[in-house]
Amino acid sequence: MTLQEQKFKQMTEPPVHKLICKLAIPCIISMLVTSFYNMADTYFVGMMDSTAATGAVGVVFAMMAIIQAVGFFFGHGSGNYISRMLGKQNHQEASVMASTGFFSALATGVLICVVGEFFLEPLAFLLGATNAMLKDTKAYLGVILLGAPWMTASLVLNNQLRYQGSAMYAMVGIVAGAVINIGLDPLLILYFDMGVAGAGWATIISQFISFCILLIGCSKGGNLRLQFGAIRLKWIYFKNIIQGGLPSLARQSLASVAAMCLNHVAGDLGDAAVIAAMTVVQRIMMFGASTMIGFGQGFQPVCGFNYGAGLYDRVKKGFWFCVKTSLGVLVGVSVLMFIFAPEMVKWFRDDPAVYTCGAAALRFQCISFPAQSWIVMSNMMEQSIGRTAPATFLSAARQGIFFIPSVFILSSCFGLLGIQMAQAAADLLTLVCAIPIHLHVMKTMTKRQP
Repeated sequence: MTLQEQKFKQMTEPPVHKLICKLAIPCIISMLVTSFYNMADTYFVGMMDSTAATGAVGVVFAMMAIIQAVGFFFGHGSGNYISRMLGKQNHQEASVMASTGFFSALATGVLICVVGEFFLEPLAFLLGATNAMLKDTKAYLGVILLGAPWMTASLVLNNQLRYQGSAMYAMVGIVAGAVINIGLDPLLILYFDMGVAGAGWATIISQFISFCILLIGCSKGGNLRLQFGAIRLKWIYFKNIIQGGLPSLARQSLASVAAMCLNHVAGDLGDAAVIAAMTVVQRIMMFGASTMIGFGQGFQPVCGFNYGAGLYDRVKKGFWFCVKTSLGVLVGVSVLMFIFAPEMVKWFRDDPAVYTCGAAALRFQCISFPAQSWIVMSNMMEQSIGRTAPATFLSAARQGIFFIPSVFILSSCFGLLGIQMAQAAADLLTLVCAIPIHLHVMKTMTKRQP
């Protein structure tokens, strides 16, 4: 029996809940560490005597979301197809898709780098920088853009490895990069006095090391090898990348647009302090959701393999197990964050204007936070089985369709309070849509051939 045949057996025969937990553990570790090092830039920049620098990190987050959107688009688009092909035991098609998705993302990352550096200052203003933050924003943004090629490619490698059932290799690459980033942040920002630019260099250096480790992982354990000669510039492959990756592109791109809208609205009301507060809240919420997202990532390869193999009951059992488990986790996390909201925000920025504003926003988001258990898990399942339309709608709903109108309408009606309430309102509206949409997908799935 070949390594790939053994992997197929491992993904389609063990009890679903045990298999998901096995694959989810390295994904959860990866997400926790990734969220922690995403917070590291904000934390160490916050130690500088500059609220504008903390705000600049939040502004550039919108650009990083665009870079991540490209990586997730090609990574999830190719990864979903790979897992279904491996479920059908069509290794040749899976191998072609792996190479096509990877090199396409790498080329797109180069394009983002070149265009972004050429239009650096207009891009900084577009992202939401104020005049007070422009210098710090340009310093951080200019460095981040240099790493766009391997940042996009790393996300592709990470997701392709996960969808092949090799979450451990994916975890090693992500965790190694995160640990290095956390170590470099204080060294470059504080010891070498590089300021906010040091945070950027720490990020792209650690991302490059992560990229190299993930690339090595593609040649281990029966995983698909990447070969330049295996690229196929044919519509059928890009069509599948679009179908599988469009929900991720919508989610991440709209997260970027939402961040820009939030920065502009917050800047109009309170300049750097409000932007800094919302930046801190975003980082805390990302960390709070990391366990749930990691758990869902453990479900995705199980979902793709078993859907490709026509084992629909295993897909459904996996979904319900993930929803129930993540709901319990999110309720517990929400209670803790609600109680300790002021202390958590103050840990990042000990500025009364920042932690007073941030604590209220964090508490509002805690109210709707458990809703993400259904929203995220249903979105992940729909994306993994190739249900592009409902997956894309749910991906776009939380950060785009509902959030962007909410932040403008609520801020115009309630001012700062409206900004603090906007994400919670968007989450609840998304849940109202997500429940009937996914129940319909579950009901009709057995009638649809993979």
